[in-house]
Amino acid sequence: MKNNQINYIEFKSNDIQKTKEFYSTIFNWKFTDYGPNYVAFSQSGLEGGFEFSSEKIINGCLVVLYADNLKIVKEKIISFGGIITKEIFKFPGGKRFHFLDITGNELAVWSEE
Repeated sequence: MKNNQINYIEFKSNDIQKTKEFYSTIFNWKFTDYGPNYVAFSQSGLEGGFEFSSEKIINGCLVVLYADNLKIVKEKIISFGGIITKEIFKFPGGKRFHFLDITGNELAVWSEE
């Protein structure tokens, strides 16, 4: 993985099973389940996933960047006016956090650390 590049995208889904059927049937994407509320996809050109949400989906895409050191990147984001929306948390495969850039776009940064 390359540091500081887009590495993954996440979408929201109100129905994980129907979402999997839709994308696998139309685009031949492959899926890996990580519990009842998350599924990762591959063979789409860029890897990503779908997270279950019971809320109405308004902007369902989350761009995920990769960084070697989450703490350093988080400090830089804050120092340049970004806002942390989800503190660093663990997930299968690593850790990540979410932030708003200076214009309100939400992105995430992850690391294997």
